[in-house]
Amino acid sequence: MLAAMPDSAPSPLSAGGVSPRTGGDACPGTLRLHRADDGSLARVRIPGGVLSADQAEALLAAAARFGDGELHLTSRGNVQLRGLGTECGGELAGLLTAAGLLPSAAHERARNIVASPLAGLDGSPSLGRWLTGLDELVCASAAAATLSGRFLFALDAGRGDVDALGADVTLIADGPPGAALLRIGATDEVFRVPVAHAPRAALLAAEEFLRAARDSGAWRVKDLPGDVRAALIRTIGSAAGPALHRPRPRTATPPAPGPHGSTTATALSTDVPLGRLTSTQWRLLTGTARRYGGELRLTPWRGIVIPFGAGRDEAAEALRALSASGLITAPDSPWTGVGACIGHPGCAKSLSDVRAEAGAAVGRPGRLPVYWSGCERRCGHPHGEWIDVVVTPDGHRISHVRGERRDPPRAVRNDPAALAAAVAAARA
Repeated sequence: MLAAMPDSAPSPLSAGGVSPRTGGDACPGTLRLHRADDGSLARVRIPGGVLSADQAEALLAAAARFGDGELHLTSRGNVQLRGLGTECGGELAGLLTAAGLLPSAAHERARNIVASPLAGLDGSPSLGRWLTGLDELVCASAAAATLSGRFLFALDAGRGDVDALGADVTLIADGPPGAALLRIGATDEVFRVPVAHAPRAALLAAEEFLRAARDSGAWRVKDLPGDVRAALIRTIGSAAGPALHRPRPRTATPPAPGPHGSTTATALSTDVPLGRLTSTQWRLLTGTARRYGGELRLTPWRGIVIPFGAGRDEAAEALRALSASGLITAPDSPWTGVGACIGHPGCAKSLSDVRAEAGAAVGRPGRLPVYWSGCERRCGHPHGEWIDVVVTPDGHRISHVRGERRDPPRAVRNDPAALAAAVAAARA
């Protein structure tokens, strides 16, 4: 089985610590800052989105000391610090290292792991051991240090929520007794692996990808040529065991805003309008977490889950305070499902201030999520089924996306009322 492969399988990419790929992966990190129009940007990887209250306070301290004072959530449950000075890198790294947020300088951009945010809180299995184990294995692997900042691991508690995100390597806690399921890319095949060895199986699959990608320059499984991708899956399958047919969910379902649990609230879920948190909101979230359990879980949908473990009355009180701060605490909020890239003026490539446009178009909640992009790159867009709004030189283009399918777009002129009406109609 795959988990019985050598602990440190040799990798052509790790020889001499040099990868043959010399360019193209410009993903920012904590040590590699990205220059934006509003200053430098750091992307802090938060494996599984799990933060202690102390770590959350350290992030706020970094944002206040070096950046714009706000925290920006990403579609992978990470945190971006914006408006940074160009000379802050060393001090920023020191602050984050002291908080336990930078365990390996060589692997800081490779620690891309999303996890089901309600795992262990809604009757689904806990993923804590998998998450800790996989992060430690990644940080200990010389080969893993060469993974692209785009490469993604996912740990799914069996609900299909993060399995739907199309990660490069997905572990699913929904196999036969004593086993888990391993998925490579977006294939509908999965392989059975022992539960106890699942994190190592995920790492070895990623290292096998690096060998397969050596000549193609691919950064992700989906970027491999078809024959190479098929050969990669066969290689992993031959080590793991017979393939099982398990279609990947096509639409990710985030936790609904509000309390989760029955007589006892096991978790509070909040969404963050456009993923942008003020210092006041972040302090309130951190204080709530510290009071009721000490942990925050950032979600891949730009939200935050707080494990709670208190009564419904306490949950209602906490949610009222979070709502008063401007956070989304109920599914009927007009902001539910609305997302946007950073837009102008933060990004030079953006053709418009899409965050302001998204805010102006907010109305009744729609059936489908909507994402506003300032250019064709569509940075941070959702997965599955959604409404795509892209700014063009002549106005906006609105289309309905279903996985890999895209309906013919509708062009809308630069008229706020017409644009809001067209988006509302598309979402309905």
